[in-house]
Amino acid sequence: MNPTPHFLLVGNDEKVTWDDGRIRFLPPGRDTLSIFDAAANPAAPVLVATLPLPNSLFGPPVNLAVTPDQRLALIADSMAWPECADGAGWQPAAGRDLHVIDLAATPPALLQTLQIGLQPSGLSINRAGTLALVANKAGRSVSVLKIADGRVQACGEVDVGTPVVAVSFSADGRRAFVVKTDTHRLGVLHIDESGPVPRVTHDPAEDLTTGLVPFNLVVSPDGALALVVDMGSPTASDGHADSVSVVDLLATPPRVIDRVMVEDGPEGIAISPDGRHAAVAIVQGSNNPSSEWFHHPRGQIVLLRIDGQRVTRAGAVEVGALPEGVAFSPDSRYLYVGNFLDATLQVLAVEDHGLTDTGTRIPLPGHPASMRAQSY
Repeated sequence: MNPTPHFLLVGNDEKVTWDDGRIRFLPPGRDTLSIFDAAANPAAPVLVATLPLPNSLFGPPVNLAVTPDQRLALIADSMAWPECADGAGWQPAAGRDLHVIDLAATPPALLQTLQIGLQPSGLSINRAGTLALVANKAGRSVSVLKIADGRVQACGEVDVGTPVVAVSFSADGRRAFVVKTDTHRLGVLHIDESGPVPRVTHDPAEDLTTGLVPFNLVVSPDGALALVVDMGSPTASDGHADSVSVVDLLATPPRVIDRVMVEDGPEGIAISPDGRHAAVAIVQGSNNPSSEWFHHPRGQIVLLRIDGQRVTRAGAVEVGALPEGVAFSPDSRYLYVGNFLDATLQVLAVEDHGLTDTGTRIPLPGHPASMRAQSY
């Protein structure tokens, strides 16, 4: 009997590249979504399908998610890609598309495309699988999406008054937390699904102060903690140490109780399904010019150990250049890393003493800008 699938999504962006650290914009039309199944062999996920679907490196690498029943995938494409007015190239512009994939189809197929808030970035699905939220950076809002009967319906936007890039539900689904990157704050959303249309509200007076330039977050499976990536600089790498803010979600009101220092340029973050570890992807200037003093040829993954409300470093390992998305296997024993510049999916073993490179590199049909698997 085949095990229930555990899908791993990888969004590949072929419109952005670097030439010795100098960014270049290429024509659109070659982006893809790679869909892997990690249930049968977590050490080597199996490619199920590759769909031609736009994706974007802009924003945190959590612009996609799988519903808890593994039947639908939601993918936000933050950027449209129009030709320059003079016809001499291409340029990014804020988009509005959210794509819905039917994972139960053989092979998986595009089911819907919705228009939501401007520049949809990080998104989150609640644990009941009934509601999704999308942080819209340029729209300064959070889109509210109802999930029912195998379909997704946009049913409103919450104005938060400032650019937001990532969002994550609490364990019980009655709150969510949204990253306000420009104001160095974490907003609290209150959620009521008792009526026919979900009601989501926001009060800026409840905001928490994070570290500088928060960019991404995860909530622990038990709902006790949130971990917020503090990038430190709007340009990601700048050579200086950065941090992960630890938020006590059981306190009233929630509050930052610690900061764990990490190396330069954290972006991706994921937490293991067993709640024992979190992993942070560190860019380390690997996409910057080699002449920069903070350039490293490779990125790094920092493993954090979670013990109640105590979060400590448990080791680090070098990975490929410009690591973006990270995701844990369903048994929490392996970590998947998307190395953008190398166009590979790298597999690390998760152990009590740290991370070990298994040597497995899965070639991808493009450059992995984002990655997500269900982690609860």
